[in-house]
Amino acid sequence: MHELPVTERILNIVLKHAERNRVSQIVSITLTVGELSELEDEWIQHYFDYLSKDTIAAGAKLKIERTPIVIRCNACGRSESVSKAQLGEVVCPQCGASADFTLVSGREYYIKEMEAQ
Repeated sequence: MHELPVTERILNIVLKHAERNRVSQIVSITLTVGELSELEDEWIQHYFDYLSKDTIAAGAKLKIERTPIVIRCNACGRSESVSKAQLGEVVCPQCGASADFTLVSGREYYIKEMEAQ
């Protein structure tokens, strides 16, 4: 359900940029979404279609690119890409540390680009 307010913010940002640049139609929007964000692609598009009716973004296609989960070992500084399933059991392949990591990426979401006419 958190896709609705997120999608509403995305649409508001896109419409604001479109207005500033005198855009007549938004064709597509590319979003970068982290693997840990828990935002579901189909719900984002569903809410976007609903919220953008009667705007210049109506019918725009959302292109969603997923960014991997990357953690950094706080003991040696090595960064490593991991899957969700590995998160509770990560061992640094460089120094062997197993409990002191910082999340570098994976929760973020942002608008990467917008195609317009």
